[in-house]
Amino acid sequence: MKISTKGRYALRFMVDLATCPPGQKVSLKDIASRQEISIKYLEQIVSVLTKAGYVTSVRGNNGGYTLARPPKEYTVGMILRLTEGSLAPVSCLEGDVNTCPRAETCITLEVWEKLNDAISGVVDNITLADLAEKNEDSTDALMFCI
Repeated sequence: MKISTKGRYALRFMVDLATCPPGQKVSLKDIASRQEISIKYLEQIVSVLTKAGYVTSVRGNNGGYTLARPPKEYTVGMILRLTEGSLAPVSCLEGDVNTCPRAETCITLEVWEKLNDAISGVVDNITLADLAEKNEDSTDALMFCI
């Protein structure tokens, strides 16, 4: 499994918003500049996040983006699954039920299940609040609100 730039940039965008005071609107231009992401590419990513209700946007002079909910309510897994799709290491584990005809006899299935559980155990237990706090504690903090 390899996380694409879409997933990585979406997470950086969301963490950037999470470092801002609640309700403060941030322009896409400012985030693109801070995160060194093409504004055109970021617009595509933000469209997905907005449609999913993860962020809200306000147009106009005092417009910008904010998180729709508190940072503690978003996990890394939520954001990555939204932008990447399934994080399962093999296709037979992508759904709720393993429909692979070899599942009963597959010698390697246990390996893939453990890997899937490990991935989920990490990404589903780290929140935007955790990452924002880590950023605040860093002496080399790259993300900030203006």
